[in-house]
Amino acid sequence: MTAMDSMRLDKWLWCARFYKTRGLATEEIGKGRVTVNGQHAKAARELRVGDTVALRQGAIPRTVVVRALSGMRGPAPVAQQLYAETAESIAARELAAEQRRLAPEPAASLQEGRPTKRDRRDIDRARDWGSRWSASLDE
Repeated sequence: MTAMDSMRLDKWLWCARFYKTRGLATEEIGKGRVTVNGQHAKAARELRVGDTVALRQGAIPRTVVVRALSGMRGPAPVAQQLYAETAESIAARELAAEQRRLAPEPAASLQEGRPTKRDRRDIDRARDWGSRWSASLDE
């Protein structure tokens, strides 16, 4: 980690491994899913140590405090030293994970849907048998 005064928000999010590419970080910032100190930010916003960044990774909201700045993307253990997640954010993330774990399987509630292989064979047999049967009656 190098000593820096400030750096671009999109680059920091990429270096801290919140997003896989800078382009993806820029896209999420543009959609308004990232705020700095409670205000919507642009990708070129200068980020400083001590700033609070609220972001969303998929359906998971996170709030972190910037602890350090790095000019390059490093391994995950090094990237985790760039920020400290707030206690409220950790609690909310754990609560959301518990709710997802306890939620019923969405497919279990479906009674009808795509036929299975056995169902398709039965349908084909019924179709073939019905057409042969009606053809033999006409003759």
